[in-house]
Amino acid sequence: MAWLVGYPREKINWHPTIDPEKCVKCGMCMNCGRNVYDWTEDGPVVARPKQCVVGCSTCANLCMGEAISFPDIQKVRDIYKREKIWAKVKRQLEEVGRLRSKAKPREEGGCGCQSEG
Repeated sequence: MAWLVGYPREKINWHPTIDPEKCVKCGMCMNCGRNVYDWTEDGPVVARPKQCVVGCSTCANLCMGEAISFPDIQKVRDIYKREKIWAKVKRQLEEVGRLRSKAKPREEGGCGCQSEG
């Protein structure tokens, strides 16, 4: 699922920055599912910033030293609004069947079903 739906990833400034003075080298950032970081003898480095999922900040939330930061999310939200990305994502989710309302189950006795007998 493309969260940018045709908008170039390289035009969105979204990637982590590590403050080396705060980094306690806990390694939590290395759990990144997009392989954004590399580990060096000095600790983590942001090796592949454009692989970071736009809007994700899990590594910053889990960082023990609170050493990871991200740009202001409002700038990303402004791009999503201006480019109508939210509507495009919703439409794409509907097309692939991931955004469908499930029918509510009927309650016993009050469903308007045929009566017994």
